[in-house]
Amino acid sequence: MAELREQFTWEQALTLPRSHRGASLRDLSRQSTVMVVFLRHAGCTFCREALSDLAEQRLDLQRQGVRIAVVHMSPPLQATQLFARYGLDDVHRFSDVDCKLYRAFGLRRGRVGQLASWRVLLRGLFVAFFQGHGIGGLQGDGLQMPGVFLLRDDRIVGSYQHASAADRPDYRQLAGILGAGDGPACQVNRDVLPAAGAR
Repeated sequence: MAELREQFTWEQALTLPRSHRGASLRDLSRQSTVMVVFLRHAGCTFCREALSDLAEQRLDLQRQGVRIAVVHMSPPLQATQLFARYGLDDVHRFSDVDCKLYRAFGLRRGRVGQLASWRVLLRGLFVAFFQGHGIGGLQGDGLQMPGVFLLRDDRIVGSYQHASAADRPDYRQLAGILGAGDGPACQVNRDVLPAAGAR
């Protein structure tokens, strides 16, 4: 079970992993508010949809004072190819093949209903074939759930926990609701946005 493997402390999570550009989460969060997006495995069509959404919304996020960082489960070479496909090759990305960062942020493996309900499967087919994101091979833990966290000065100031793999948070709305650009940091954990079906 993934939850039983070695885990990072919070201090280790902030300082040990390095992005492909050499930065730690501590480095990024002390420069500006950073939105840390934890993806599903790279073969999952919802992972690809998330990357497409981030590419579309990144300029709006930058205007809100929010920098994007992405945590994924792929080896670095495969990640380079995938991120380049969506024009995100310059975004800080962290390869976490052992899911130690996922667990440090409290993200768990999904239940059957979160990963393979009829709603998830039907929306997955729509995203894969009608939106053109496709389906790839398994890269990483196929049961691992995604999530989104806002970090500022080493602290989580907001988060979005996916109810299912098919959830599609609006990253601009998340940053705006949590007041990412203004006010003092406060540690909260809010499920603030609807799933994609409600958008």
